[in-house]
Amino acid sequence: MAEQKTQEPILEGIGITEQAAQQLKKIKREDEGEYLRALVTGGGCSGLNYQLAWDSTLNQFDKQFESHGITIVVDLKSLLYLKGMEIDYSRDMLSGGFQFKNPNAQRTCGCGTSFSV
Repeated sequence: MAEQKTQEPILEGIGITEQAAQQLKKIKREDEGEYLRALVTGGGCSGLNYQLAWDSTLNQFDKQFESHGITIVVDLKSLLYLKGMEIDYSRDMLSGGFQFKNPNAQRTCGCGTSFSV
C-alpha cells in the first residue's frame, strides 16, 4: 500500500499551495511588486476581510515567508489573524478562486473572503 504524503502544518507563518503559486505567477504583471502582501482589513459580512496584493515595499516590521517561489509579506497586526494560514487556489466553477484556510477563523462567510475570530 502506498504511503500518503502529508504536508507539514504551517505554524508560525503563511504558506501557499503549489496550485496557488502557479496561478499567482500566471496573473502577475511585470510592473507589479515582487512581494505578495497578505493583510486583514475591517469589513465584509463576517467582520474581517482578506486582501492579497503585489507590493514592492517592505516595511520595518513586516514578516517574510517563502512558499513555492513566492515571497509573502505580512504586517504584525495582520499576522495575529493570519498565523498558520494556507492560501490555496481552486478552478471549481462554483467556489473557484483563491481560498484561505485559516486556523484562526471561527466563522467565515459563504464567499470565503470574510471571517471573524
